[in-house]
Amino acid sequence: MKRLRVLVSAYACNPTSSFQLHPGEDITGWRLVGQIRRFHEVWVITHTYNRPGVEKAQAEGAYPDVHFHFLDLPRPLGALYKIDFGQRIYYYFWQFAAWRLARRLHREHRFDLAHHLTFGNDWIGSFIGAFLPVPYIHGPVGGGQRTPKPLLKEYTAYGRFAERARQTAQWGGRHDYIRRRCLRKAKAILVCNKETRAKIPEKDRGKVFYFPVNGMSQEDLARMPVSAPSDGPFEVLTSGRMHRLKGFALAVKAFALFAARHPDARFRIIGMGEQEPRLRALVAELGVQDKVTFVPWMARADLLQAMSTADVFIFPSFRDGGGAVVVEAMAAGKPVVVLDSGGPGSHIEEAWGVKIAPGEPGVVAERFAEALIRLEEDSEHRRALGRAARRRVEEFYIYEREGERLQDIYRFALGSSMD
Repeated sequence: MKRLRVLVSAYACNPTSSFQLHPGEDITGWRLVGQIRRFHEVWVITHTYNRPGVEKAQAEGAYPDVHFHFLDLPRPLGALYKIDFGQRIYYYFWQFAAWRLARRLHREHRFDLAHHLTFGNDWIGSFIGAFLPVPYIHGPVGGGQRTPKPLLKEYTAYGRFAERARQTAQWGGRHDYIRRRCLRKAKAILVCNKETRAKIPEKDRGKVFYFPVNGMSQEDLARMPVSAPSDGPFEVLTSGRMHRLKGFALAVKAFALFAARHPDARFRIIGMGEQEPRLRALVAELGVQDKVTFVPWMARADLLQAMSTADVFIFPSFRDGGGAVVVEAMAAGKPVVVLDSGGPGSHIEEAWGVKIAPGEPGVVAERFAEALIRLEEDSEHRRALGRAARRRVEEFYIYEREGERLQDIYRFALGSSMD
């Protein structure tokens, strides 16, 4: 098979999975670049914030053959990052700059293929995809998912305004010339959930592939043997950035209902973010402060270890495109209870977890609590789900297998020119 020269656009691509910026996207970009380099020579255009993590990893021997090019925008534009939606405006400008750099690199190296990896956002097109004169792969992308309407009640007035602004921006983005040209020119479009597939124009859906944005390496999996059941109190775990879309307040309400029946249970919330004061106040209001522990953001290896010692992982996120922590908890052999929305809803099936249908907040909290009660009281069922979750990861979510699926997609996109 021909070894290709592949240009990758990966705004987020960082092995340290920085909490401060885009932890899920960082590790996705890094891992998928690693899979592409197994088969091809790779050039990566990424944001300058990734430089310390990338250069440290390369100095330690990771990806020595990958050519990284770090790109920033003028300092005054950095102020956009202080605005909730301003990050997407900044990103749009950055992609224009990335296209200008890509043109220069293409003149030097004559790429066989361009591939947009991150951000995984379906409603902001790629200038590289739209205009660089080489075959192009788009994704994996999400973005089609929305907060279910009844659950908008969980947001503050500002949060509801921000969601409406996002939906307006999505409508505009999906009608933007760059995005339409990008999808039309793409040889293959990778999506990570069913909601996003539905947002791809019908005329382009024949080249759409479902491709999970999250996964695990064989090395990660080897470090996560499925642990024996704990003799201590039943522990529920959740993790992530404490942002309104993660639904952590619903998780706290569900745990309080569960703890009323099982008072010895414990709940750990691992992460940081602007919603933490609100969550702490809710914990005190519900009278479960002696049962709930807030743990600051931790290194990924430590988080994986924490998952291995918990009994159940819950993740009521309203509109995650992927949900990396869901796959990680599955790899730890834990049953996962999620809201049936976006990426988390795509990851979970009845054989290895529990999906809760979106609805009124009180009803959703009750259903999460009911799921926890059943899992606590039926230990054999809990362990069976955990074993099945681990098998699902081994069969479908291993990065090395994702790399092989990418090869099949490249063959589809390039046909005989791969030979």
